[in-house]
Amino acid sequence: MVRMSFPSFVCTLAAFSLSALAELKSKSCSEVRKAYISKGFSQNDAPYHEINGDHLKVCPQGFTCCSLAMEEKYSQQTKHDFKNAVTEPCSLMQTTFASRHKKFDEFFKELLENSEKSLNDMFVRTYGRLYMQNSKLFKDLFIELKLYYGGGSVNLEDMLNDFWAHLLERMFQLVNPQYSFTDEYLDCMSKYTEDLKPFGDVPRKLKLQVTRAFVAARTFAQGLEVAKDVIYKVSAVNPTPQCHQALLKMMYCPYCRGLVTVKPCNNYCLNVMRGCLANLGDLDTEWNNFIDAMLMVAERLEGPFNIESVMDPIDVKISDAIMNMQENSMQVSQKVFHGCGQPKTLSQSRSSRSVSEGGFSARFRPYNPEERPTTAAGTNLDRLVTDVKEKLKTAKKFWSSLPGSICADMLVAGEVDEDKCWNGNATSRYPFPVTANGLANQAHNPDVKVDITKPDMVIRSQIMNLRVMTNKMKNAYNGIDVDIDLNEESSGEESGSGCDDDVQSCNSEFHFNDNVKTQRIDETSIKDSASTIGLSHVALLISIVLAMQRQWR
Repeated sequence: MVRMSFPSFVCTLAAFSLSALAELKSKSCSEVRKAYISKGFSQNDAPYHEINGDHLKVCPQGFTCCSLAMEEKYSQQTKHDFKNAVTEPCSLMQTTFASRHKKFDEFFKELLENSEKSLNDMFVRTYGRLYMQNSKLFKDLFIELKLYYGGGSVNLEDMLNDFWAHLLERMFQLVNPQYSFTDEYLDCMSKYTEDLKPFGDVPRKLKLQVTRAFVAARTFAQGLEVAKDVIYKVSAVNPTPQCHQALLKMMYCPYCRGLVTVKPCNNYCLNVMRGCLANLGDLDTEWNNFIDAMLMVAERLEGPFNIESVMDPIDVKISDAIMNMQENSMQVSQKVFHGCGQPKTLSQSRSSRSVSEGGFSARFRPYNPEERPTTAAGTNLDRLVTDVKEKLKTAKKFWSSLPGSICADMLVAGEVDEDKCWNGNATSRYPFPVTANGLANQAHNPDVKVDITKPDMVIRSQIMNLRVMTNKMKNAYNGIDVDIDLNEESSGEESGSGCDDDVQSCNSEFHFNDNVKTQRIDETSIKDSASTIGLSHVALLISIVLAMQRQWR
C-alpha cells in the first residue's frame, strides 16, 4: 500500500479545489451558442464556456459567452431587427392607405365615366340628332371635371359658368332658327344671362353641388395619398450610433450573460425606442390633426357633399334646365331682342332647312334615386367612406404609440416580471422613469443620447406637408378649394349644396319655384300644337319639340 505524505495530500486537494472552482466560474454557454447559430452565424465564433469579456465594446465586461466576433455580428443583427421592427407596422399602415386610395380613385373615375355615358345615352334618346350635333359641349364638361379630379388647374366655378353660357348660345340659336346671330350679338346676349335666368335655378344649384362635392372628393383622395407618402418617406429610419449601441445593449447583451430567455424591462424598452424614434414622435401632433380633418371631410362625403348623389342624376338636372329654357324661350327671346336689337332674318330656304334639322323626339326615363352605378370599386360611396373612417380612427396616435407597439412585439417583460427583467446591466428592476415622446423630451433620456438641436429634416418636411394638407381638408369641409373663393350662401337646400350642420339629411332632388316647373315627357301622347300659337313659337316647337304633354312630377 502506497502511503501519501501529508504535504502531498494537501497539494493534491488544493489542485482539485482550484480546478473545481474554475469549473464553477466557467459556466456553460450552450444555450447562447444554440441561439447564435440559429441566426445563421458561424459556430466557430461562439465559445462553449464563459470567457473573459475585456474585449467587449458595448456589452458589460466580466465573464461572458460572447467573443468579439459575436458582439460585432449581434451589432449588425440589431440594426436589421430595428429596421424591420419599424418598417413592419409602417408598411401595414401604408398599405392600408394605399388600398383605400386605390378604391376611392377607381370609384370616382368610374362614377364620372358612368355619368357621362348615362347623359350621352339619355340625350341621344331624348334629343337625337340635335344632341349629337352639339355633343362636344357636354363632352368638354366631363373632360374638365375629370381634369379637375386628376389634380388639374381647373376653376370649377368658372368652368361651369362657361358651360351654361355656351349652352345658352346653342339653345338660343336653336329656338330662334329663323334668325342669323353674329358673335357680337351673342356677346350682347350673354350680358343679360344673370337677369334672364334662362335655365331657371338649375345652374346656381348645380354649381354649388358640383363644386363642393368635387372639392371634397378630390381633397379626400389627395389626403389618402399624402398619408401613404408620408409613411413611406419617414419609415426608412437609420439608427444613430448612440441608438445603435442602446439597441444592442438591450436586445443582445443579455445573451452574453447567458440570459437567453430573459426579456428587456418594459420601461427600459420604451426609453430606448423613444430615444431612437425621437423625431418620429414629433409627427404625432400634426398627424392627429390631419386624421381629424380627414374624418370631418369623410362626414361631408357621406352627407351634403356626396359626389355620387350629385353625379348620378346630372343628366336629368341638365335636361331640366334645357326644358326650362324651352318653356320660357319666348320671354327670353323677347328680352334679348329688346336689349340687343332685332336680329337679321335668314332666307326662307335656309330657315326651313334649319327648322327641319332642329327637330327631335323626346323620350327618356325619369331618374330613379335608388339606382347606383356599378363601379370597379364594387361598392357605393357610403360603404367606402364607412370603411375608411374605421381605418382612420385606428391610425390616430400611430406615431406616439409606435415605440410601445414595437416593445410589445418584442415580448418585453410585463409588470409581473419587472424584478426579473433585463435592465441594461443585470436581471433586476429598471430604476428610471419613462421619457415622453418627441425630440425635445429626450434631453434626459437615461439610455439613448439624443442631440435635440438637430431635428431630422425629412420628418420636418413631412410635418409641413401634413399641415398644408390639413388646411386643405378644413377648406374642403366648407366646400372651398384653395384656389376657389365661393361666396355663395352655405345654407343649402339639397345634397351637395351644403346643408346646415344641424340638418340631419338633405334632399338630393331639385325644388323649383312656381314659375319653373319640371316636365316629364310622355312619348305616347305626341300632338301637333303649332296651330294655337304665333309664328315664332311654331318655329320653336318644330325645331325643339314636336309635342309634349305636361305632367307634374
